Amino acid sequence: MIPWLYEWLKESVGVDIQLLRYITSRAGGACMLAFGLSLLLGPRVIRALISLKIGQPVRSAEEVHKLAELHGEKAGTPTMGGVMIVATVIVSVLMFARLDNPFVWTVLFVFVGLGAVGFVDDYQKVARRNSKGMSARAKIAGQLCVALVAGLYLYTNPATSDYIRELHMPFRKEPVLEDMGWLCLPFFALVVVGCSNAVNLTDGLDGLAIGCSITVALAYAAFCYLVGNQQLGERYLLIPHSKYAGELTIVCLAIVGSGLGFLWFNCHPAKVFMGDTGSLALGGAFAALAICSKHEAALVIVGGVFVMEAGSVILQVASFKLRGRRIFRMSPIHHHFELKGWHESQVIVRFWMLSLLCALFGLATLKLR
Repeated sequence: MIPWLYEWLKESVGVDIQLLRYITSRAGGACMLAFGLSLLLGPRVIRALISLKIGQPVRSAEEVHKLAELHGEKAGTPTMGGVMIVATVIVSVLMFARLDNPFVWTVLFVFVGLGAVGFVDDYQKVARRNSKGMSARAKIAGQLCVALVAGLYLYTNPATSDYIRELHMPFRKEPVLEDMGWLCLPFFALVVVGCSNAVNLTDGLDGLAIGCSITVALAYAAFCYLVGNQQLGERYLLIPHSKYAGELTIVCLAIVGSGLGFLWFNCHPAKVFMGDTGSLALGGAFAALAICSKHEAALVIVGGVFVMEAGSVILQVASFKLRGRRIFRMSPIHHHFELKGWHESQVIVRFWMLSLLCALFGLATLKLR
């Protein structure tokens, strides 16, 4: 909308408002709009969820033992708050981004597609009044379908095909692989499914997942802006360049603004939870942003907290099956620290600190080549 308005004012009215042209100003506008919409819609969404009796099911004491005592008061807190994140990001991006950009549509497709998968999962949990939701097989199938459709679009689009088939790694000036061929499709699927599930596992404490998501989105705002800026990115930092990547800065800042607005209501004690609707959507968006900016491997560093959370679950399951013993008191690892005696707020803030440090280290890899 805003880029179209700029062109119309310039060509039809003769007014050249440069502020409407720059990515940085439009990204800032998207951030503020998403934040403002979140504050405006938040109370209404919460009231609607309460009236529909869409409350968070909490696992029983038989399932989680002492954790049920710590989280017992969370039962009935409205969930599916992720619809607010999805809605405010979409409105902000459509308002401020150029809509002739294939990367913008790809990220939005993955964002909305995985949000829909999460919505179905949340709905089933609420309808059944338990924490089961969709089967793991059905959920992964939905994630794979969304990832493969998005990957196939980028792979077959002449404007993005050559660029998207490259594989880059942190600390290296040249691509590790100049042409992955059709193997880029399963690789993309792996990134999308892995990242979306990692964010989903992190969403277990008030404000934890959304706080970490904000730092990841800020880091990828920098990545996308630099990849889209040939002078700074390709010539100075020696990173891959795409003329389409710069617009993704607007998507990233829209996520930041929406995340801050959601955190307003999700901070401890939370008035609403994002549910799988929000966590799967955010994880998918980060994966798509990493793919489109050719910083897929950097996502492991920038999203270090998400990796730690997912890794703790994998290690816990593997250890129990192979040795019959658990490594952690409970996984994901944020519950381990709760059971060790950390207050919920301590776990959240300390994990936010780790996420910020991971994001800064990820950004440092731009220069260490």
